[in-house]
Amino acid sequence: FPPSLQVFPSQDPLDRADFNAVEYINALFPTEQSLANIDEVVNKIRLKIRRLDDNIRTVVRGQTNVGQDGRQALEEAQKAIQQLFGKIKDIKDKAEKSEQMVKEITRDIKQLDHAKRHLTTSITTLNHLHMLAGGVDSLEAMTRRRQYGEVANLLQGVVNVLEHFNKYMGIPQIRQLSERVKAAQNELGQQILADFEEAFPSQGTKRTGGPSNVLRDACLVANVLDPRIKQEIIKKFIKQHLSEYLVLFQENQDVAWLDKIDRRYAWIKRQLVDYEEKYGRMFPQEWCMTERIAVEFCHVTRAELSKIMRTRAKEIEVKLLLFAIQRTTNFEGFLAKRFSGCTLADGTVKKPEVPPPSTNPFLEDETGTETDEIVIEKSDPDKPKKPKVPDNPFHGIVSKCFEPHLYVYIESQDKNLGELIDRFVADFKAQGPPKPNVDEGGAVLPSCADLFVYYKKCMVQCSQLSTGEPMIALTTIFQKYLREYAWKILSGNLPKTTSSSGGLTITSLLKEKEGSEVAKFTLEELCLICSILSTAEYCLATTQQLEEKLKEKVDTSLVERINLTGEMDTFSIVISNSIQLLVQDLDAACDPALTAMSKMQWQNVEHVGDQSPYVTSVILHIKQNVPIIRDNLASTRKYFTQFCIKFANSFIPKFINHLFKCKPISMVGAEQLLLDTHSLKMVLLDLPSIGSQVVRKAPASYTKIVVKGMTRAEMILKVVMAPHEPPVVFVDNYIKLLADCSTDTFQKILDMKGLKRSEQSSMLDLFRLRLPAPPPGGDNPGSLSLSAPTPEQESSRIRKLEKLIKKRL
Repeated sequence: FPPSLQVFPSQDPLDRADFNAVEYINALFPTEQSLANIDEVVNKIRLKIRRLDDNIRTVVRGQTNVGQDGRQALEEAQKAIQQLFGKIKDIKDKAEKSEQMVKEITRDIKQLDHAKRHLTTSITTLNHLHMLAGGVDSLEAMTRRRQYGEVANLLQGVVNVLEHFNKYMGIPQIRQLSERVKAAQNELGQQILADFEEAFPSQGTKRTGGPSNVLRDACLVANVLDPRIKQEIIKKFIKQHLSEYLVLFQENQDVAWLDKIDRRYAWIKRQLVDYEEKYGRMFPQEWCMTERIAVEFCHVTRAELSKIMRTRAKEIEVKLLLFAIQRTTNFEGFLAKRFSGCTLADGTVKKPEVPPPSTNPFLEDETGTETDEIVIEKSDPDKPKKPKVPDNPFHGIVSKCFEPHLYVYIESQDKNLGELIDRFVADFKAQGPPKPNVDEGGAVLPSCADLFVYYKKCMVQCSQLSTGEPMIALTTIFQKYLREYAWKILSGNLPKTTSSSGGLTITSLLKEKEGSEVAKFTLEELCLICSILSTAEYCLATTQQLEEKLKEKVDTSLVERINLTGEMDTFSIVISNSIQLLVQDLDAACDPALTAMSKMQWQNVEHVGDQSPYVTSVILHIKQNVPIIRDNLASTRKYFTQFCIKFANSFIPKFINHLFKCKPISMVGAEQLLLDTHSLKMVLLDLPSIGSQVVRKAPASYTKIVVKGMTRAEMILKVVMAPHEPPVVFVDNYIKLLADCSTDTFQKILDMKGLKRSEQSSMLDLFRLRLPAPPPGGDNPGSLSLSAPTPEQESSRIRKLEKLIKKRL
């Protein structure tokens, strides 16, 4: 917009910068009828022109005197500015004079303030000096009289006062007082140490002294002295307090071995009670002497146990080791309940962070019974999650000494798991496959739950013993026997396929003697395969949860070494093999029927009847096998869906290949085959819920495969039924219906129609000429999606056949 419109906005189209006269006139007179009031519009515009002229004339006349008035106003403004500048300068001069006057007035006041401040500082310093001198004299006197109660309060005050004289240490008298204070502190420290040595001598186990008020006050003084004095007192007292323990549990004593480890912990518990009764009030509470005694006992015990176990390593058995570890971890748990751990490394205890809730099924109560079965449950979002128990700050403080000997436990678990797998194999051979359990959706082998229950027990035990390298060794053992279970128990018991076709013959199919057909796998064998599949799925899910739990138990630095992906892949292979067996069984049962279809004389078929015997045979096998498989895989629906998809992907291409073997085909024969194909398509679409009282919609992924594959079979037959004259129409119809640019497929279609070689040769040449240009990017033309034929492209005979199919269905 021009600046004038920004200042004075206007809605008049005449004021717009892009004004167009033609558009404006067209807007005023849009139609011929509107020209009737042209005079009125012209008068309005003339009136507007006259007003604009008047306004312009008035403005021009008004501007004649503007220049003179403007110069006069500018001169007046300049005079006003000069006057204002003079007033401002006058005010500035007066302000400078006032400031100088104030400085002269306050000069003496500032001097007085400085003098007062210096005088106050001098008086305060003199008072502090008086207090320091008197305090040093009193401190020396009280030290000689061992008046530790008064010394504790006085010494802290003297030290605080002495801090005020740090900047005066250049003065000899002040430096002398500071040296006297340091000397008094050193004397107090040596004197207090001597008092404690006299009360609690280091040599011998007999305690000649005992608690006293003097020693209690001495501890208060030690809090103010050098921290080394306090540490020395604590060290000597604890050493004297545990001297009896070192004598009673010497390495050569019978009570020192692991089988009597309980007596060590019973002894320290008695000593802690004895300390609380006798010496609890002697030491300040913040010294945490009870905890310090317990911690030192743990350090001594760990060293003593490590030494004796190295000497007698050959005598360590699994039961003895587990007994000692259990008693030790129980004692460490007792310490965690009794003490906070504030005296451990760095003097602080890091509060363990509560991890986010986990859906891991191994988060069951690990202190409960160890025979509870591990059950895979779906996480309930409404159910509160059980947070992880905070770490024990005393965990491993004694039990760490057992870690070098945990190979005994690992070897024992290796042996036990080997025996367990052998027992599973023997039990399976003795008891046979599990009975069909359709109501529960297929039976999971009980040995699977037993194996993971034992795994859980081992994992809990080992995590209590160590969260380091032994957990990695145990994980390796777990991996070994997971693979053995997968191959020996699961894969090893899968039924073996045979070359027998179940007694099917073409004659029996043509005569519709379906009663003589026998499936390759019996009902028990089918149920066994489903049971092994369900068990493998259970193992797969539980192994993943086992891996997560192991990662929680092991040290953070070792988490990356916990990896059960290979074992999960093994169970996935078992699942895949089981599904493949089920597919092969059903697929092989349908083979004789398809063979019979390809050997029928389709050129001799005279009329279209009901579905052919081979279709009835295929449907019979599907109705016999699929309900059994579905019911036994009810708990694993996704794998039943995989079975259906794999069967469709196997059966439909095989059916199409057998279609190509049906040659030559008459028009009526092609109609019969199209009817049979449609019947099979309907059965395949209903396959996931066939024979079920509860009808479920088939998965979209499966339906898409069946529709795509069987539609291709129908299109092949429709092409066969189409007349091959004229050839151009036939070739174009073939390309539109099948979207297959392969010459091999086109050759098979010509063979099915029974054309002569000369006719086929010309057709092939025409086919190559009529092929559409390949799309950019090198896509395979044969991968084009199927396109449904338009009604104009179908012959009247095909429409008649479709009506016949609908009528019969």
